Amino acid sequence: FDYGAGNLHSLVKAIETGGAVVHVETDPVLAVRDTDALILPGVGAFAPAAERLAPGREIMAEALLAGLPALGICLGMQLLFDGSDEGPGRGLGVVEGQVTKLHATQVPQIGWNRLEDITDPLLLASGLDVAYYANSFVCRPTAAHLPFVSAWSEHDGDRFPASVRRGNIIGTQFHPEKSSAPGVAFVREFLQFAASLRSAS
Repeated sequence: FDYGAGNLHSLVKAIETGGAVVHVETDPVLAVRDTDALILPGVGAFAPAAERLAPGREIMAEALLAGLPALGICLGMQLLFDGSDEGPGRGLGVVEGQVTKLHATQVPQIGWNRLEDITDPLLLASGLDVAYYANSFVCRPTAAHLPFVSAWSEHDGDRFPASVRRGNIIGTQFHPEKSSAPGVAFVREFLQFAASLRSAS
């Protein structure tokens, strides 16, 4: 789903390297129709992205909760949550919680950071334990949805979810497509996971 946020070239290349056919869609309803997986890319600001999402928010959320595999990257992960302090607009709300600014003196966080307490099998299979970040905001799940956190990172004393996993929905605060070979391997693991669900159905 392209919400007009910026250059998708590196992400599209990483997905195509994994053997998938990429279709870039600007309509949120069409983005979840006749597809094996939804990718929410990770460039831009929350408010304009939420505005582009708004006409199809309920339909997209229903598709994800019904089992459509999804990968939300950076801003894409933040759009899985209810809302953001960065600006107005509603996210998909498939993970309850709010996006807030990093509680750190060094903002934005740009560069490499470790992943800790990894539980997502796709992350473990890819060997991705150090990832590339470019963010000022992070996701804060409600207590009830903390179990969906599948990896953590820490920046300048602020510990935050590096990834979340709810069913077939995966969010990463980091950029796997910029995280060297293990990051691309993670994207491939996700694509293989999506393909296995297609085959099973």
